[in-house]
Amino acid sequence: MTHAATTSPVTTALRTADWRRRVFALYSEARARAVVNPAAAHAGWITARDELFATHPASPILPEDKPGFTGLSVTPYDPAWRLTAPVVPAEPGPDGAPRRLDVPTGTDGVVPFELLGTVALRSDALGDLGTLDVWRLASYGGSLFVPIKDALAGSPGGTYGGGRYLLDTIKGAWLGHTGGSDGGEGGGPDDFGVGDLVLDLNFAYNPSCAYDPAWTCPLAQPGNTLDVEVPVGERTTK
Repeated sequence: MTHAATTSPVTTALRTADWRRRVFALYSEARARAVVNPAAAHAGWITARDELFATHPASPILPEDKPGFTGLSVTPYDPAWRLTAPVVPAEPGPDGAPRRLDVPTGTDGVVPFELLGTVALRSDALGDLGTLDVWRLASYGGSLFVPIKDALAGSPGGTYGGGRYLLDTIKGAWLGHTGGSDGGEGGGPDDFGVGDLVLDLNFAYNPSCAYDPAWTCPLAQPGNTLDVEVPVGERTTK
């Protein structure tokens, strides 16, 4: 998406495709590095995203905001917030079909999601943080989508009011799984995605609509809203 009135649809599409390619690449590198050093993976992720947001023509940073842009507001890495959890399958609705969420967007029409299951966020260090719904994009391409909204949402210097994204695999945001065949955390070569999800909340990031009101983003629903504060990941500066 661009605000340049003279940019052709072809140019816009190619720039968006290049943006997506770069996001996929930076997450691939982050997954590989996180096997040995999650903090280094996080630092590289921050650096790569800062460069993309500052220089790429498909950046959601508004043109008038770019001159003063010095980097995204992301907290230092805290290993306590790197969690893993299995996806517990969701119960079907009364009609036997998965629960559905239809999200109207300004650029992609109505985007349909189906509830795949839930993940429980808990650890010895943090205790029980609650659960998050795991959604599947029920249209072309499919994907996993896990937004997250916490008790800091909307507060000054807190987290984005509409919530953040943790996983959005159709756009490259994927942190791996304990099967390990994609650069995750172990397992054999035939696991093919079977395993607990890596849910490193240090990688929670703001959706594009946090920077540009022209975007309409799927936001966290009640099943993706936590009662606790999640102080790590990308924050707001307002």
